[in-house]
Amino acid sequence: MILLDTHALLWLASGDARLSRPAQAAIDGARQRNVALAISDMTLMEIAQLWRRRRIEFPVGLESFLEEVERRFRVFPITKNIAMQAFELPEAYPNDPVDRIIGATALIEDIPLLTADRQIRASRAVPTIW
Repeated sequence: MILLDTHALLWLASGDARLSRPAQAAIDGARQRNVALAISDMTLMEIAQLWRRRRIEFPVGLESFLEEVERRFRVFPITKNIAMQAFELPEAYPNDPVDRIIGATALIEDIPLLTADRQIRASRAVPTIW
């Protein structure tokens, strides 16, 4: 299983070429092996926030897009362990609460995080794919 960061999910959904070759290969490999791709429930909230701020658009509308995401991805909810782990990440990890929940989800679920975020990758706090 692979946990996708919000931007990675949006790039995958739109066919955006910004996904790195290793990231695309990891996604393709997971799909070929029928391994689930996952997101944190915070990704749903972040997508809704981006839509509300008019930073992204969906031809099918926000509700339909989110329904499709829920159907195609395993969505991990915030648990007490994830909430606690989010604040045990090192200072080098981004301070953004959404990033911390997503990273903590990867750690607690013991799966890599697919992210282009340089600060997350440089922190080495979470196993990443990029």
